[in-house]
Amino acid sequence: MAMARISRERIIGQLKLAARKGDRTALQLALGEMRTLAYSPKYWTRYLALLSHPMARLVDLLVLKQGDLIRKQKGLTKPISQSLQSASRIRRRGSPKPARRRRTPVASPLQPSLFPELDHAALSPRTPRKKRAG
Repeated sequence: MAMARISRERIIGQLKLAARKGDRTALQLALGEMRTLAYSPKYWTRYLALLSHPMARLVDLLVLKQGDLIRKQKGLTKPISQSLQSASRIRRRGSPKPARRRRTPVASPLQPSLFPELDHAALSPRTPRKKRAG
């Protein structure tokens, strides 16, 4: 049986499965395919593209430790984060949209309080405490 082509999506899917469910088999499969990409110069560009995903980068930093070596041998000097930012700028068209802030829900005056005894205590003025003798 011939081995199927190595797919970036399949590797990332296996890494996500391993992270979500603790599936060691999925992690071993992903590591095997990542090793194939990392240790053969024919696939170095595909491996560097795979490292754009944070989980794949983490696996490379912890287990394989090949990403930086490949970048040096290929003559790439930019750190991965900078090259990813420039690639994402190229893909984006138009001006970037400002990030929307989420509205925090405000309690309606019609909604009853969960702790009515605390609301009344907070609104009523406190009586001064008597000093202890002694």
